[in-house]
Amino acid sequence: MRRFAVLLALLSCLGIAHAAEAQAASPMARVRVTFDRDGITSTRTEGYADPASKRAIGIDDPVRIASISKLVLSIGVMRLVEQGKLDLDADVSKTLGWTLRNPGFPNRKITLRLLLSHTASLTDGAGYWQVPLDGEFRKLLDDPKAWDAQHAPGTYWRYANVGFPLIGAVMERATGERLDLLMQRLVIKPLGLHACYGWPTCDDATAARAVVLYGEGKPQVDDNQGKKPACGITKASDGSCDLSKWRAGAAPNVFGPQGGLRISASDLSKIGRLLLGDGEVDGMRLLTPASVRAMIGPQWSWKDGNGLTLEEDDPIRTKGGFTCRYGLAVHTLATGLPDCGDDPFGDGVQRIGHSGNAYGLLAGLWVDRKAGTGVVYFSTGNDKPEAGERSAFSRMEEQSAAGW
Repeated sequence: MRRFAVLLALLSCLGIAHAAEAQAASPMARVRVTFDRDGITSTRTEGYADPASKRAIGIDDPVRIASISKLVLSIGVMRLVEQGKLDLDADVSKTLGWTLRNPGFPNRKITLRLLLSHTASLTDGAGYWQVPLDGEFRKLLDDPKAWDAQHAPGTYWRYANVGFPLIGAVMERATGERLDLLMQRLVIKPLGLHACYGWPTCDDATAARAVVLYGEGKPQVDDNQGKKPACGITKASDGSCDLSKWRAGAAPNVFGPQGGLRISASDLSKIGRLLLGDGEVDGMRLLTPASVRAMIGPQWSWKDGNGLTLEEDDPIRTKGGFTCRYGLAVHTLATGLPDCGDDPFGDGVQRIGHSGNAYGLLAGLWVDRKAGTGVVYFSTGNDKPEAGERSAFSRMEEQSAAGW
């Protein structure tokens, strides 16, 4: 009898441990929004936008959406291309006012097309977000670790966040406008979105609804505590945050063009609907169909040896075959290419969009242009997500794609 009691106690302990482990693996919050060309078709939410205050999450709560920021930035680039202020295939050095070259391939120009498609021979080895408001982003490029010494521009795909502050610098230099304000003018305000690159251009009510991103049980990003942050971008080296000292093209990284867009799931669905509508949404045309096709059309597709199919600094998605086709900041899923695990939905349907992963967030914006449907999802508090069962994506992303 005593042995039986001991056995029960052991089983109980194992059960508690298993439950605790399962709870630890669960996200703090999940949001999923489906849509078609006309609007949102379904929503699902679970958990807290701010676990400390027990504020329930909603589809209108803005979250730092990580690398999906790149896709939205590309829309801004294409608007400037349509206006004749930028050229996808011109050497960006002329606009920057200084020469941008891979030192190993000094005769190969670097263009916006290469930067947007991660084929500019850049790496994140020297960093990309750390430059302060009063710094000079270009100095990062003096470090040999910023460059792929083995592959010339245009010959190899290598995911590089560092390219997107450079794109921001080109945009600032071409227009004379601060990047966060420029994106408000080009994309965010015309679409009627409550979104911002960094917090300065969001209103107080939007900032108060921020989704707090957690890592290892502690707030990591956007613990705004119900109010707009005093700064909300990367500060100057002395800790100040005087945006009147902004200089065009000097430190565009402070606004997070590679990952710092704050946007809600409902607003992000409108970006998806814009892609479904060939540049038009709710009767308003933002891009020409040709520009949308240029964004989606593959600039690179995986063939043995022509690129890395994973992000080198991604501790979660460690399997190769995560990215096998890429356009101008637009990722294509379910390519069917050899050794590619790029179908988190598991249905073989090609979708286009982008994923996001940072500070415990796992997110996706994916549209099926043939069916005229799409989905936005994100989950927070993903410290150690499990590997996916059917793809190179995490299991959490597979569940979110399927509707969990």
